Amino acid sequence: MAGKNKKKKKDLTGGTVAMNRRARFDYAIEETIEAGIVLTGTEVKSLRISGASLNEAYAGLKDGELYLFNVHISEYPNAPKAFQHDPKRLRKLLVHRRERDKLIGAIKRDGMTLVPLSMFFNHRGICKLSLGLAKGKKAVDKRETIKERDWQRRKGNLLREAG
Repeated sequence: MAGKNKKKKKDLTGGTVAMNRRARFDYAIEETIEAGIVLTGTEVKSLRISGASLNEAYAGLKDGELYLFNVHISEYPNAPKAFQHDPKRLRKLLVHRRERDKLIGAIKRDGMTLVPLSMFFNHRGICKLSLGLAKGKKAVDKRETIKERDWQRRKGNLLREAG
C-alpha cells in the first residue's frame, strides 16, 4: 500500500484576489508586466480571505524604486492590534533591474502610467501583481470602447437567437 502514505500537496493558489476593471476602460494598455509585492504576514492572510481594492491605485517612482500607491488591503480580523498593518501603506514592487529601468524610462519620457490590473496568487502561493504600462484615453476613445462592447454583446445575442 505504497500509495496511501503519500502526502498530498496543499493547494496554495488562491486565484485572482482583486481586479481593476476600470483600468482597461480609462487607459490604453500597451504592455503588461508581472511584479512581486513586499507584504507583511497579516496582509497576506487578509488577501487570502477578503481581498483588496485596486480602485484608484497606481504604481510610481519613489527614491529610485517602484512603489504601489493607494491600494487598500483590509486589516486581518484574527490578528491582535499590535500586529495589524496600515491598510493604505506604500508597498514596494519587486521587478528585475532592467525591467524597472525600462518602466521608469517610459514613465518619464513618454508620459505613460503604471496601472495595476489584477492581484493574484501564483502556482507557488506567492502574491503577484499584474501591471499595465498604459496611456490615458480621451473621451472619444472611451466612447469607442463603449460602442465596441455594446456591439459585441448584441452580436452574441443575435448569434444565440439565430442558431
